[in-house]
Amino acid sequence: MPSHDHDHDDHDHDDHHETLDAAVDARDDWARRRRKGIPTDENLLVVACMDERIPIEEALGIDLGDAQVFRNAGGKVTDDVIRSAALTTNFFDTDEIVVINHTDCGMMSAPDEAVREGLEAQAGDLDAADLDPSLPELNIGDADLLDWVKMTDDIDAACAAQVEYLRESAFIPDDTTVSGYVYEVESGELRRPDERIAEEISERRA
Repeated sequence: MPSHDHDHDDHDHDDHHETLDAAVDARDDWARRRRKGIPTDENLLVVACMDERIPIEEALGIDLGDAQVFRNAGGKVTDDVIRSAALTTNFFDTDEIVVINHTDCGMMSAPDEAVREGLEAQAGDLDAADLDPSLPELNIGDADLLDWVKMTDDIDAACAAQVEYLRESAFIPDDTTVSGYVYEVESGELRRPDERIAEEISERRA
């Protein structure tokens, strides 16, 4: 028979209900983190291309819950990126933004005129085409269609430009850290813009 001489209240382990309560509280925090004002684990927003080859969490060494991730064609800073970044940096404690562009981007894969012709063929009269169904009066006005599409000639220059757009926006607090990186689909690694290691080590320089 087990001995019951010791005081039951003197056990040296946590009651199981404490573990269960902690798990329930953690799930509640996860489910209601916006209502509770709980920021992302890293106070981080990532703006990246929607390309399926970019494993955002793996590339940045983060986990689910560490960052908010905004993905679009080309990882471009559009009005909606500014809108989302403005809300999260001003109201959700986000204090860092990382832009991820990548090599072999689809935004570099077609001539400008082919893109223009394809979209015009699909949409027909561009003056009558709504760019946002929730804002039927919104259109590109006198701007060129390619200004809206934002095709890319140089991925490193494009990445640096997206960072500057965010840094210069009046809607983003000045103390927000904004950085940009290029994800190399050929190596699966990140690098800073204009640090093309392959070019440097593959060509003889005087």
